[in-house]
Amino acid sequence: MRRTIFYFLILISVTAFSQEISPEMQLKKVDNFTQSEIKPLVKQLYAAKSTEEQNNINKQLLSAFEEAIQIPETFNYEFDSLKKAIGILISPDNRFRIIHWNIAKSDGTFEYFGFIQSKFTEIKKSGTQKKTKIETLQLYPLTDKSSEIKNPENAITDNKKWFGALYSRIIIKKTKSKIYYTLLGWDGNDKFSQKKIIDVLTFDPTGTPRFGADIFNYDRKFPKRVIFEFSATCNMSLKFSNKKDSIIFGHLAPTQPQLEGQFQYYCSDMSFDGFGFKKGKWNYMPDVHAVNEKDEKDKFYNDPHDRSEGHNQSTNYSIPEKKKKKKK
Repeated sequence: MRRTIFYFLILISVTAFSQEISPEMQLKKVDNFTQSEIKPLVKQLYAAKSTEEQNNINKQLLSAFEEAIQIPETFNYEFDSLKKAIGILISPDNRFRIIHWNIAKSDGTFEYFGFIQSKFTEIKKSGTQKKTKIETLQLYPLTDKSSEIKNPENAITDNKKWFGALYSRIIIKKTKSKIYYTLLGWDGNDKFSQKKIIDVLTFDPTGTPRFGADIFNYDRKFPKRVIFEFSATCNMSLKFSNKKDSIIFGHLAPTQPQLEGQFQYYCSDMSFDGFGFKKGKWNYMPDVHAVNEKDEKDKFYNDPHDRSEGHNQSTNYSIPEKKKKKKK
């Protein structure tokens, strides 16, 4: 499903924001709606004690978000009051943003929800020679179909068949013919294992999002996305290095040789591999020297779903608290 709103003609008749008012007033109305409707629903969602209650609240949250973010001006509304609980990522070129969250299910699995809010420029001919650029805002709900996607490493899907995850980084790479947005993400999977994911987002000529792309050369294998599965009690690093212009990730290995292939027993062995982008592809690089770089974005994303020992298992995106200095 796609929603398109023209910047030069705001005609919305079915929402609470249907009046033709100034952009400033639109944002004020959205802010009021966020504080009075969306923020309380988010709080209720994570406090829900039953699956039925959780699902009912989540439906209301999806509806409220869709009502708010179909307004063009909201692309510049940052939802600051929700950043500790909802993942909101803006692409480096400011073309789109992903608003998404997850809920933990009683069987230990996770389900993911959200939207892509994107700008789309359409060129229309007016007369014999003149061309007019019309910029629109498109809204795509994300429907998690992870459990139904067979062989997900080789599947190219759209927003209606999304391999759900929580993303921490968007990396933009351009070729002569296309723009690729590489996504670094996390999936809780189940009680026994979790996953780190390198996915790719592109947009077709109509602006429709596509997930997965043929741009990986992974040790002579050519998946559409890369999925690392490992023990729920371990952690794995997956980051983008600005200095190396590479994706760096922890190398996974079974805790015992006889457990090879049983990914619930895999952990990082403290060595690192990577992907470097060259000739239009992410090319695998083994035994990479990992550089510990400070990234401003890291303070906004404290991997909240890492279930390794001693780690916070909260479903919230949280900013780590500063340690208090001891009084002398």
